[in-house]
Amino acid sequence: MIQSHHYRFIYALLFLFTGAINPVYSQDLSERINNLIVTEIKDKNGPGGVFMVAKNDAIIYQNAFGKANLELEVPLTTDYVFQIGSMTKQFTAVAIMMLQQQGILNTNDLLSKYIPDFPSGDKITIHHLLTHTSGIKDFTKMKSIKDIAQKEMTPKMMVDFFKNEPVDFLPGEKFDYNNSGYVILGYIIELVSDKTYEDFIENDIFKKIGMTQSYYATDRQIISKRAYGYQKKESGYVNKTVINYSVPFASGAIMSTLKDMLTWQMALNNNTLLNTENTQKLFNNYSLNNGEATNYGYGWHLKKINKSDSREHGGSIFGYKSMGIYLPGENIYVLGFTNCDCISPTVLTQNIAKLVLENSQK
Repeated sequence: MIQSHHYRFIYALLFLFTGAINPVYSQDLSERINNLIVTEIKDKNGPGGVFMVAKNDAIIYQNAFGKANLELEVPLTTDYVFQIGSMTKQFTAVAIMMLQQQGILNTNDLLSKYIPDFPSGDKITIHHLLTHTSGIKDFTKMKSIKDIAQKEMTPKMMVDFFKNEPVDFLPGEKFDYNNSGYVILGYIIELVSDKTYEDFIENDIFKKIGMTQSYYATDRQIISKRAYGYQKKESGYVNKTVINYSVPFASGAIMSTLKDMLTWQMALNNNTLLNTENTQKLFNNYSLNNGEATNYGYGWHLKKINKSDSREHGGSIFGYKSMGIYLPGENIYVLGFTNCDCISPTVLTQNIAKLVLENSQK
């Protein structure tokens, strides 16, 4: 009995010490992350950003910095809705793979199957579009983009806008990040699903997995907890340049929150939308014609952070920037959104990921 009491006493001490140490450890990590962020977001009265770290699907850090609305002096909180820019490409890629899983299309299909009059469409595949290896001119690099930036464009009008531009290279010869390819993918989604891209994303993805604060972007609709977007000029902050979201379309027109994007990452991990085989195809490191790795899958850059594999993508659109990093080996997800395109969360989220990795390996 004495021995039993002795062990119970030791276990009780261990429990007490463990309970005391974990919050302190977590608090120390939070302080270190905060210190990283405030070196970049110095103006408490200006626009700012929101950041989150999740490990094993549980949020271990989240915080907000700066203002959601400068005119009303409203501070940001972590549940605000942001434009995520090119992180939209993840959703477009998954939508394509969902349609492949249903037998409606195949990534080896030629573009000419869906848009018969597209120049070189008999050489470009859906795979080339997904991997930024098509050689099609990126419409964001065309000077005439300013002529349509504020116009309501149908997907066909967008494709017609750039399709006759000279190609930059032959399909599969180079990796060159390309928004035009993802606009075409959005158009293909509409052609084969008999739904608008917006309806497909909202009904087949957002509603299905419970992303309740995510939207196809709009400046007209009232969006609860919308973070206003800003730009910085020599004279100070200004409201973001207006863009019609039918222009970025499937390459960059989604709005979301930290929590919803964690829901998205968990759905990917759990194969909620795709089976294991098609999920894996998102994260293959595809090669060029010469065998050189692109370090890109379908909608994700494939990199390393502190020798750990990472799946990354950022976004930039007038007034906003975003960055998401997932470390599959450690099940760590780091996310940052900012509501001024003068504040980039890219290096911040990378440094936060490094910090969390170092702490988790202690």
